[in-house]
Amino acid sequence: MKKYAIIVAGGAGSRMGTPVPKQFLPLNGRPVLWYTLDTFLGVFPDLEIILVVPASHVEVARALASGFAGAGRIRLVSGGNTRFHSVRNGLELAVGESVIFVHDGVRCLVSRELIQRCYEQAVRLGSAIPVTGSGDSVRLVGEEGSSKPIDRDRIKLVQTPQTFRSDILLEAYKTDHQEAFTDDATVVEVAGHAVHLIEGEVNNIKITTPADLVIAGQLLAERMG
Repeated sequence: MKKYAIIVAGGAGSRMGTPVPKQFLPLNGRPVLWYTLDTFLGVFPDLEIILVVPASHVEVARALASGFAGAGRIRLVSGGNTRFHSVRNGLELAVGESVIFVHDGVRCLVSRELIQRCYEQAVRLGSAIPVTGSGDSVRLVGEEGSSKPIDRDRIKLVQTPQTFRSDILLEAYKTDHQEAFTDDATVVEVAGHAVHLIEGEVNNIKITTPADLVIAGQLLAERMG
């Protein structure tokens, strides 16, 4: 079965407070996005990457991709106005029966083992949505500012790669955009499909702030010995 990874790296990274989008910021000597691409290229020799980047940074991304031995397996697409539209742009290049990963480009610490587990579950069940538990207490805030506690054992924090069989994901993304579409699982659920969770990884963080970049640098240094 074919394998595609839609790597969504279309954000501007405004919360990072730098003119350079966060996916291209240096992390231990390489751009953040380099680690994501390197991990996915190393999991399956037949996996094709569809890299979605801002139109203004296509050439930068092309130069980055060209440095990989598997550069021929990376294709570039310009992002859209929202994450939903960016993913849909990428899906236009996914053809035939396949398993499709959708991954945030700035989750650069994702492991090959998690990617493999997501693939195996998606083949069996149709989807694999990695999640972790909440280590903090959780409260639900009402419209008037009041709040009440929620059992944190019932709360799951959602990660990527969100992984689906192509017949499910491609059909789901034919719908019109809705504000409620915060991730791919939401799109698939609105299309009438159940989604299946899988245990994620605590270190699979999404780099959003300068502090995240520092943490990721330390985790990478520990991983590489």
